[in-house]
Parts: sequence; C-alpha cells; structure tokens
Amino acid sequence: MILEMKVPSPGESITEVEIATWLVEDGDYVEKDQAIAEVDSDKATLELPAEASGTITLKAEEGDAVAVGAVVCLIDTSAEKPEGGDAVKEEKKEEAPKTETTKESVAENKTYATGTASPAAKKILAEKGMDAALISGTGKDGRVTKQDAVNAVPSMGTPTGGSRGTSRSKMSMLRRKVAERLVEAKNTTAMLTTFNEVDMSPIFALRSEYKETFKTKHGVGLGFMSFFTLAVVRALKMYPAVNSMIDGKEMISYDFCDISIAVSGPKGLMVPVMRNVENLSFRGVEAEVKRLAIRARDGQITVDEMTGGTFTISNGGVFGSMLSTPIINPPQSGILGMHNIVERPVAIDGKVEIRPIMYVALSYDHRIIDGKESVGFLVAVKEALENPIELLMDNDVKKALEL
Repeated sequence: MILEMKVPSPGESITEVEIATWLVEDGDYVEKDQAIAEVDSDKATLELPAEASGTITLKAEEGDAVAVGAVVCLIDTSAEKPEGGDAVKEEKKEEAPKTETTKESVAENKTYATGTASPAAKKILAEKGMDAALISGTGKDGRVTKQDAVNAVPSMGTPTGGSRGTSRSKMSMLRRKVAERLVEAKNTTAMLTTFNEVDMSPIFALRSEYKETFKTKHGVGLGFMSFFTLAVVRALKMYPAVNSMIDGKEMISYDFCDISIAVSGPKGLMVPVMRNVENLSFRGVEAEVKRLAIRARDGQITVDEMTGGTFTISNGGVFGSMLSTPIINPPQSGILGMHNIVERPVAIDGKVEIRPIMYVALSYDHRIIDGKESVGFLVAVKEALENPIELLMDNDVKKALEL
C-alpha cells in the first residue's frame, strides 16, 4: 500500500511551509513516528514525523515551499524492513568515480591554468598590488604576459591580496518572516524609545543571599528575568495603555499580562509567550523562562507558544549590548530592552560610588501611548527593580521566593 504523506497545518493563517531539511534519503526505510524532515513556517520550525513504517519516496526538494495539504513524500507500507539496518544503507552508496590523470585531461585543464607570469608581468602586477594567481593569462599554457598585466584592473579600494570570496544562501521562511515583521513595525507604527538606568545593587544582594537556596528548593536559578518580568507586570497594571494595541480604529486593552520573551534559536529570533504572568511567582516565571528557552534552543517551539502576547521583554545584555532601541513586536504597543550590567560611578547622597548599572529602553507606539505614560511606565519598572523587597515581594522575601 502506498501512503501519501501531506503537509499538516501548523496553525491558523499558515498556508505553506518550506522544506528546511530532509532527515532521510530517498529510498530509506523509515519507522512510524520517526522524524523525516524539518519544515519551516513563518513562525516556527517543526519536525515532520512519518505516519507509517515503510520505504520512503521524496516528492519535494530542500528549500521548496509547499502548500499545507500538499503531498511531500510517499511511504510504501508493504515494504519489509531490511536486515542489517545501516549496513544495507551503506551498500547502496556508490563509490565516487576516480578521475584518471591523462595527457588529454592535463591539456584540457591548461585552459584554466593561471598565475605563471613573465618577469615583466610580475613587476607590473607588483606595482598594482595584484596577485598573478588571480590573473587569467593569454600566453602559451596560460602564461600571464606583460600585456595581460597592463590590462589587469585592480579591485576598488586598498589591495590586500586576501581572500575576496562570497557565498549566497537562501533565507529560511522564519527569517524572512521576521524581516517582514520588523520592516512592518518600522513602517506602520509611530515608534519612539525612552531610556533610563537601573541600579542593580538590591537585586545583586538578594540573588547573592538566596540564589543557592532558591535553586536547591525549586530546581531553577534565580535570574534577572523574574525581577524584570514582575516589575513589568506591576507597571502594566499602573499604565494599562502600554498593555493595549490598535485594531483598526479601536484600542484593545487587556486585563491580563501575556509576556513575550525574545530568545535566540537555531533558526533565528523566536518570541515565545508566558501566559497570565500576573498569576506567576518568582519561581513560576523562572521555570517558564527556562522551559521556553530550552524548547526554542531545541527547535521544539510550536506556533501556539508564539501566538499572542501583550508586551515583550528582550534581553540583549546577554550578548554584551550596552544600549539599543528594540523594535516593537506587532501588533503589540511596547517592548522593554534589557542590556548588560556595568559597574559605573554614580552620585549617591552627594558621594561618588561604584554601582552595577543597567541601561533599559522602552520602545513604544506613540499612536496609543503618550510620552507621559511611556516615561511613567519605565520609571515604575526602575522603582520596582531598585526596591524589589517592598514593591515586588511585599516586604517578605522568603514568602515571595517560596523558601
């Protein structure tokens, strides 16, 4: 029996996918539920499992865009599993034909032989800063003549004699979609960015005192993301316009906080969503961040896990960024950018002290968020981070950390 395997729908609004990688070869025997391909949608990379056991015939090439519901391979379910497994597969491989070196082949290749230059040609090329090996000679056996050297045109700029190779590769569907969304955000929103700085000393002190106990108790680390996420939730409640978005001529406001977190995956930037973060504790946030980060790293993030979100947090600081203007994740109206933490001299009660400082940035859609609200929101985030025990932990650290 021949089974036609069709592209399943990865989610709503997705009409086609791209064959990123075939994990099997044409004619291989596959087991049911074995991953046979990785496919890219415009939101995620997904594995395509075999629907039955049998011999597979591929009907699409890597890089092909195929519609949802289209046949991508055939599986002959009547085929028996070959004995020996991989050994049989090895026997199918044909040995690459050996190339014999003959007088005829040498003569043929001399057409492409370059780089042997006459003394006069060498002098001229040296003055031009050019490599004789890169010149196609017109003399006997490809020899570079004086006239070849005179006619040779050096590349623009300072000649270095180094490699100038280029390569071209097709962008994945996910990468192309990210590019489209970034341009869309720049072109369709009135985006502005406001900045502030945060003294991270109080959070450093809390993590230094409780991180080991927290990890032992909960199995996850006490990182910066839980502090920032809960500070954002508090600020979103104070400034609900930041937790809103435009839909045509209407403004939609949310009474819940679904926080998107930008993470780097093998196929590019991914933005999975933590749902109802207003109900999560420090432990809950850290566990969810870890879960989503692992799934993104392993390419297991689903479309549903990246759909929605009312606000985004992006941590460029993990890559060493000092300051940036993050781009809004449409249709959201705001995104908070975290950056690296650097010890800087700051004025404290009239004295200069060295404190761990992080610059933070809020990019927002000015069509829906006024300057007063955007600045107030970022100040509220700063206040919570600089006074976490009172504003995020209700003056009970152990209870907040569930210790």
